[in-house]
Amino acid sequence: MSRIGRKPIEIPKGVEVKVDGNTVTVKGPKGELSQEVSPDIEVKVEDGKVVLTRKKETRQARAMHGLYRSLIANMITGVTQGFEKKLEVIGVGYKAEQRGRGVLFDLGYSHKIFFIPPEGIEVVAEPITKKVFAEGTPNQYLTAVVTVKGIDKQLVGQVAAKIRELRPPDVYKSKGVRYADERVHLKAGKSGA
Repeated sequence: MSRIGRKPIEIPKGVEVKVDGNTVTVKGPKGELSQEVSPDIEVKVEDGKVVLTRKKETRQARAMHGLYRSLIANMITGVTQGFEKKLEVIGVGYKAEQRGRGVLFDLGYSHKIFFIPPEGIEVVAEPITKKVFAEGTPNQYLTAVVTVKGIDKQLVGQVAAKIRELRPPDVYKSKGVRYADERVHLKAGKSGA
């Protein structure tokens, strides 16, 4: 049996889990999420816990067992605590400023980029006013911190990846947008003779 899949998921107070056929719906203080489950996996709510079992012993059913257990556990965490990812904007002249729901990025291109997050996701840009050197970078300043928040873990990660994609970190100067915990390995560059 899957080691992850067989662990029951505790349902905290204030969270309601409903199973309707192959759809699992989780409702909590921060919102509501639903997930389609494979027909090979059976989901039951018993004694304040969510228990997943396999109907078949195929290779795919074994793989899906742990996956759906993790997805449902993330849904429960999302509706109670939520998820967030932090990104850093690094480079002289690079900016990120809040404009309503969206964020206006100035990342060294000939134009500015206005990013509007999808429904259910909140993006907060905090400009850094004092000069702070970015960690692990030679002579590059941290200019803004962008926080992506939401209840859907997959959507939070996807939006954070889209923001990072606007200007990935440069491997020579380390300028660009990167995750707060990301370490960029710098290349030496050309040595002039």
